[in-house]
Amino acid sequence: MDQIASPADAAIDQPHGMRYGELARIEVLASVSIVVPTYREVENIPLIVERIARVRNECLSNLELIFVDDNSADGSVEAVEALGLDWVRMIVRTDERGLSSAVIHGFRAARGAVLVCMDGDLSHPPEVIPQMILALDSGQQFVIGSRYVPGGSTDDDWGILRWLNSRVATVLSRPFTSVRDPMSGFFALRKTDFDAAANLDPVGYKIGLELIVKCDFENVAEIPIRFADRVHGESKLSLKEQLQFLRHLRRLYVHAFGNAMHFLQFAAVGASGVVVNFAVLTLLLWMQLPEAACLAGGIVASLISNFLLNRRITFSYARHGNIWLQFVGFVGASSLGMMVNYGVALYLNATWLQGVPYGLYAAALCGITTGLVFNFLGNRYLVFRTRYIRR
Repeated sequence: MDQIASPADAAIDQPHGMRYGELARIEVLASVSIVVPTYREVENIPLIVERIARVRNECLSNLELIFVDDNSADGSVEAVEALGLDWVRMIVRTDERGLSSAVIHGFRAARGAVLVCMDGDLSHPPEVIPQMILALDSGQQFVIGSRYVPGGSTDDDWGILRWLNSRVATVLSRPFTSVRDPMSGFFALRKTDFDAAANLDPVGYKIGLELIVKCDFENVAEIPIRFADRVHGESKLSLKEQLQFLRHLRRLYVHAFGNAMHFLQFAAVGASGVVVNFAVLTLLLWMQLPEAACLAGGIVASLISNFLLNRRITFSYARHGNIWLQFVGFVGASSLGMMVNYGVALYLNATWLQGVPYGLYAAALCGITTGLVFNFLGNRYLVFRTRYIRR
């Protein structure tokens, strides 16, 4: 990861730390498409256009600005039309919503060789876009406007909860990238790299992280920016969006780590089944049912809960299959897994672990582990099979 420094106090009408020779050089380098996803940002649209127009007049005459609006119906379309600028256009979506999908929609409609994404709330300074383009020209694959590298900052009234939320999300993203601000929504990349990306399927609002992972970007530059708090409109960051981010992270973990992630989820679901088993067992005992019925009830309840959770979470790609056939297959695979568990435990206790202190417990643990692996493979490749997983 490379970091590109720039003066923190540069004027907003002059790209940070750039010489006029460099600015003139950009003119030849690239056509640029800036995509701004919007939803009820009518007050901010003229201000965004005004600031980007300065950059365009200074050094990026071959620039287009695309607003992708999720049917705000707040006058945003009329605001763009009133500007009368042939390099600014508005795409209105009526069939779907979401920041990430809006960015993808705009990128696919873009004509420029370089794609830039920025928020519609004026939190990102468009004055650093020329520097981002130069970073791409120097060999970087992806360039981020970063709050967390030297020279970067956030507004003073950025609350502690908002800062903590950003930091926790960054830590959870650490297995994918070492960049300091992978949550940034201000970034640039080449159109050819975007077009080559496979299986883009983001949910929530962190499309930049999706692109870093799905495009396999290794050379990522971070340019310091001052992240400004919005002046007009309301923040779209809700609890629902944060839960969507966790869902998005899970998808990326599965994409990046494949069967290892499926196995971890399978094991976690199995652990939850123990809790369900004990809870039902306790309830049935409290109802004073025979012990044999209580044990059977706990096993059946945990079997059903494990099936439903694995179908919904671990093997979510197969949840549209026939549920009854899958349940029969799951019961069959689990039954064989229990037999494997029992057989391995008996064999080890009678041979390698015979006479060893606590050997029976060690044999039982080995049997449980073997049975778990067997159950996973049977369910992954037979019951909830899919033709292809990337890794």
